Amino acid sequence: MWKEKLGNSLIDIAKYFITGVFVTSLVKDLEDVRWLIYLLSLVVAALLFFIGVTLLKEKDNKKGKE
Repeated sequence: MWKEKLGNSLIDIAKYFITGVFVTSLVKDLEDVRWLIYLLSLVVAALLFFIGVTLLKEKDNKKGKE
């Protein structure tokens, strides 16, 4: 049960992370570091999303075996 909630939370955090970075870049001029911030935010969001989906898959696999 906790893995499902953690997985959903990590997926939500990944979405908020991407949204926050893009909204910030629209409001403030990030100049030369813009691409570095985009790349780092994409990597962090992808990692959080992958971990979240993995936790949700583990939950589904255990339900299928029962």
